Amino acid sequence: MSKRKPKRLKRRLFSSYFTTTLSISMVLFLFGLMGLLLLNAKRLSDYVKENIGVTLILNDNARDVDVIRLQKKLDATDYIKSTRFVDKATAAKELKKELGEDFVDFLGYNPLLSSIDVKVYASYANPDSLALLEKKFLEYPEVKEVHYQRNLVRQLNRNVNKLSVILAVLSLLMLVIFVALINNAIRLSIYSRRFLINTMQLIGATRGFIRRPFMSKGVLHGIYGAIIASIMLLGLIFSYQKELKAVIDFQNMETMGILLGLVFVLGILISGVSTFFAVNKFLRLKFDELFY
Repeated sequence: MSKRKPKRLKRRLFSSYFTTTLSISMVLFLFGLMGLLLLNAKRLSDYVKENIGVTLILNDNARDVDVIRLQKKLDATDYIKSTRFVDKATAAKELKKELGEDFVDFLGYNPLLSSIDVKVYASYANPDSLALLEKKFLEYPEVKEVHYQRNLVRQLNRNVNKLSVILAVLSLLMLVIFVALINNAIRLSIYSRRFLINTMQLIGATRGFIRRPFMSKGVLHGIYGAIIASIMLLGLIFSYQKELKAVIDFQNMETMGILLGLVFVLGILISGVSTFFAVNKFLRLKFDELFY
């Protein structure tokens, strides 16, 4: 019977340590996902803005040589990311695919004009810059009209600004929740050993001496939790690398290093501070108060 008690106690302690570490790792994993979104927020915003299409409708009498020269000029500018020439036949095929009907056979001719699809850099994807670029495009003799969705551009820029504020507030709120969750997990772990703390006080152990092993365990929980969270985070990121490469820069190792560093620092810091205050709380309690 006496041999079973230590084994049972060891199992309980292991279960407590495992639960605490797992809780910390899951919270840090969620924090890592939020941090990944924050660190790549600008890239995500740029990706959306740079997919706004500007179409330059060309004159029907524009020569192929002039069109090629115009496209090269556009590609050489510092405000255009990419261009794509769409001839009349290709434009008809694309519109036919969208409509699901062959309008060329119905009309008896192709009414569409050749065009150049232009994508500008994110810093120019705002109403004022696009209005200035529209005037520049119309100065080329080959360009007849310039089309882009003005209302969409205005709405997109407004939403990006709103999203930045919402994301900042949400991140702060999530950080508070993450800290509270880790703190509660550690407090529950230490709560199960409150009588041990009181016993050590009764035999004359100082607060620093009692606190030291708990602090060491708390920091270890934070390190183990950060390691597990980092492995989960890296596994998720690289599993969806192809799908997320447009909005997450996987080649930027500095960003990834900052993210994993933050996960480790927060894991150690929050675990250590939470353990310190949790142990202090039980150090101040009298024996009778430990039952409540």
